[in-house]
Amino acid sequence: MTAWTDRMPAVGDRASLSREVGPDDIGLFTRISGDRNPLHYDEEAARNSRFGEIVVQGGVTSAILNAVVAEELPGPGTVFLEVAWSFKAPVRPGDTITGEVEVSAVRDDKPITSLLTRVLRGDGTVVLEGTAVCYTMDV
Repeated sequence: MTAWTDRMPAVGDRASLSREVGPDDIGLFTRISGDRNPLHYDEEAARNSRFGEIVVQGGVTSAILNAVVAEELPGPGTVFLEVAWSFKAPVRPGDTITGEVEVSAVRDDKPITSLLTRVLRGDGTVVLEGTAVCYTMDV
């Protein structure tokens, strides 16, 4: 078990992770969430939408931030307390996405960290941005 004070992040610390979004991610997320929106499955409906093609669920897009926070910064034992995210552009199967976090504040009295967050597509387009507040337990 590592104490919070032994690994407390500092303002300005950054971390990121990348992954390719596969076509199976839509089906897996549907099994978890029940989200069967035609924009995720029906090529004709998606083609006739403003997106022009199939898009993955926002939960698939934001999930990369769960991984960054839990695995990298602040790290293992971290859970979200609050998120405020805006979705800016679609993600499609086959896109590579990168989740990035930057520490904007750290409380001295509790293991609570505020983060600037964003997700980018491989072409550099910001697809999600916002903030998060996290709590890190000793594990």
